[in-house]
Amino acid sequence: MKKIEFFQHSINAGDRKRTDKVLRSIFLTTGKEVEEFEQQFSHYLKVRHTVGVTSCTAALHLSLLALGIGRGHEVLTTPMSFCATSNAVLHAGAKPVFVDVEEETGNINAELIEASITENTKAIIPVHLYGQMCDMKRIQAVAAKYKLKIIEDAAHAIESERDTIRVGQVSNCACFSFYATKNITSGEGGAITTHEKALDDSLKMLRLHGIDKGAADRYTGRYRHWDMPVLGWKYNMDNIQASLLIGQLARIEELWLKRNSLHKFYREELSPVRDISLLKTFSGSRHAIHLFTVLVPSRKRDALLWRLQDRGIGVAVNYRPIHLLKYYRDAFGYRKGDYPVAEEIGKRTISLPLYPSLRKSDVRYIVKALKEELTT
Repeated sequence: MKKIEFFQHSINAGDRKRTDKVLRSIFLTTGKEVEEFEQQFSHYLKVRHTVGVTSCTAALHLSLLALGIGRGHEVLTTPMSFCATSNAVLHAGAKPVFVDVEEETGNINAELIEASITENTKAIIPVHLYGQMCDMKRIQAVAAKYKLKIIEDAAHAIESERDTIRVGQVSNCACFSFYATKNITSGEGGAITTHEKALDDSLKMLRLHGIDKGAADRYTGRYRHWDMPVLGWKYNMDNIQASLLIGQLARIEELWLKRNSLHKFYREELSPVRDISLLKTFSGSRHAIHLFTVLVPSRKRDALLWRLQDRGIGVAVNYRPIHLLKYYRDAFGYRKGDYPVAEEIGKRTISLPLYPSLRKSDVRYIVKALKEELTT
């Protein structure tokens, strides 16, 4: 039977060689490779500062802490995301408040944000779902009106652009993931970008317990004593992770072009198929092409997932809405019907394989299987 993995990374021999060099060195934790990656990531995104961390969850958590958001505060975000987005708000001591999403994209509906603002609202976390950017112009305008902070969850969206705005350009912080299935990956890992020097300084202390000197500062050259001005966390990226990312970042446009070609091919093959709906990509925007998600009839979705797996095709669900997960139902009393658009997408969505080494013949096999199983 043919086997098509849901995801395959794009780590190559050059990446492995760079990592092997780090592994043969003395210094494995946060050092010059992390600094090199941070500089290159800032250059790619045209932002002033990057802070390498252990995950996007850590990035969101530290961003909230650095911006002074905590107990008694509310943060507006979307229910159509991985649970890490709102979990980070809870870890900071604040309360996530959900806003329903756009039917055509699955992104937070910027037109609904203002109605959810209270005197306790301190920030908005838009999530650029699947790689399509949210309406950041509208979100920025609302945030400015109410003096709210913006923290972008850009786990899917390194390469994205919309309305001439790139990720991280109009927010206080943007948070990124280098998890195993992301467009560039170190297995685990994340980053925060910001234009604000004070935030950069604060984030770099918070990612390392709150101490004012990292291991590279303390142990390369004469020993220097350190202090702990604030209470922080253990969230620092290490040189091993950074060494895997540096080469992938240099190839990020090449990798995007390959995914984009496959994305277009999928859309061409699936657009005429009855019972399949495709989410919108806005004209003039640049989709990061992180996931390729189709919407199928909800009554068929779960059986379709299993039948595609039986045919050797890796699939996923991105996502079931957060507010209907058991913890959130128990803690906040959410019920079905609270965010109907997110719920409808959550019942219908299937993510299909999409990565640079996927072949068009694989896509044809997936599309053929999908068509056949939809008719059974």
